[in-house]
Amino acid sequence: MTEPRPSAGADPERLPVPHDSSALTAWLTTLVRNREYGTLAELRRARGGTNAHIRAGWYGGDEHRDMFERIAFLFAIYHQGRSSPSYGTGSLGEAARRIGDGTGRGPDNPGAQRLMARITAPRRGVPWRHLQHAVTRLRSCEQPPPSWTELADDLVFWNDRRARIGYWWSVEFHTPPEQDRAARTNPTTNRRTPPRD
Repeated sequence: MTEPRPSAGADPERLPVPHDSSALTAWLTTLVRNREYGTLAELRRARGGTNAHIRAGWYGGDEHRDMFERIAFLFAIYHQGRSSPSYGTGSLGEAARRIGDGTGRGPDNPGAQRLMARITAPRRGVPWRHLQHAVTRLRSCEQPPPSWTELADDLVFWNDRRARIGYWWSVEFHTPPEQDRAARTNPTTNRRTPPRD
């Protein structure tokens, strides 16, 4: 019989386990590459609590376990029925610029504009339902998702007012393509990592 896990305050020597967004992405993409469809199906259960969710939560460390389980859910939704993994590219704001159809994408598409406005509206909690909608729209548009690693890192700082994640996603969504190319070639103009204390 195993002993119950001590609470974080029980052992003053115990340090909190940090999160590892890159390791989560590596594990998730391996599931797709190895065709572990049963595990991916478990991750698509929104209520969580499965062994797959618990494993995804390990990468979130002590503080972000639930968040990493939900990111794994989004990943599994995007990859349903896919045989090759997508690591994604850019922030959620950049990815949302790819949402749309022949009439327009991103800021030129009213549906993408409304979705982005809902995602970035000021609120305390992470807008999971709207993030799921964005991932589903990217999948249906046959567009790459946001970088899963960057998404996890951004969501860790979602409630940090100084990081202003929603604001930066909005800026990246509305950045004209020609300016975006210039920013990628000049790394000093790119958004910086959120401040850490």
